[in-house]
Amino acid sequence: MVSPVAAILRFAAFLAITLVMLGPYMALVAIGWKSHSRYSSAYWRVVTRAIGIRVRTFGTPVAGGPALIVANHASYLDILVLGRLLPACFVAKREVAGWPGFGFLSRVAQTVFVERKRGGSARQRDLLRGRLDGGEMLILFPEGTSNDGNRVLPFKSALFAVAEEPVRTATGDARALPVQPVSVAYTRLDGLPLQRAFRPFYAWYGDMTLAGHLFTVLGLGQVTVDVIFHPPVTIGNFPDRKALASHCHDVIHHGVTLALAGRLPSDPAPGAVPARA
Repeated sequence: MVSPVAAILRFAAFLAITLVMLGPYMALVAIGWKSHSRYSSAYWRVVTRAIGIRVRTFGTPVAGGPALIVANHASYLDILVLGRLLPACFVAKREVAGWPGFGFLSRVAQTVFVERKRGGSARQRDLLRGRLDGGEMLILFPEGTSNDGNRVLPFKSALFAVAEEPVRTATGDARALPVQPVSVAYTRLDGLPLQRAFRPFYAWYGDMTLAGHLFTVLGLGQVTVDVIFHPPVTIGNFPDRKALASHCHDVIHHGVTLALAGRLPSDPAPGAVPARA
């Protein structure tokens, strides 16, 4: 099922695309270009097509400007998929900075690295606030780790504290921070439903090695990833950040459940969002 030839060719394409696009990107960042996240989106779009990732979207992403995107997390492939769809920077645990290859790309892409330790939540919140007040959109995986792709783990609410205070818009006005839940599910392989036993081929968790897992992924066929953009909310709709985190978890879990059960439209209408039960 895994083709070594396909894996080698796709990895070669990934390296070639990266080498071609990395130089201009770093030059633009060096001169203070503010739209670096849009360049990153173009890069991930080219990469996902080259390595056999097909993306279907449901719903509408929040408009540009400061916003917090909250998504479930099954694999490092989530970064490629969401990076392709959104002009945003990621929030990642500090260990990611040391990953071979991906750590370097994460640093170049202006990823916000945070410590997942007790006692440092205020400092991490201030770090995220600084980026949001600068007009950036951030993508957060509040599970804190990846899983087998068949479920959504409980959300950690600490970093939702960034939504408790207004953010500054480009015009200098203050507004409540939009928080948009997003469901990500790996649903089909070469057009056929991806069964439960095969989802770990794409999910990365436990003691899996990065190199071995990546070789397997690149040697498989075309995978379809369904991404559902749910309606954005603000902290004002909830009594506290824990209630906001709980809402986002429930909405995302429902979307993932629908996607994995094959209950999403085969040809999604623009902007359509699957209804909650």
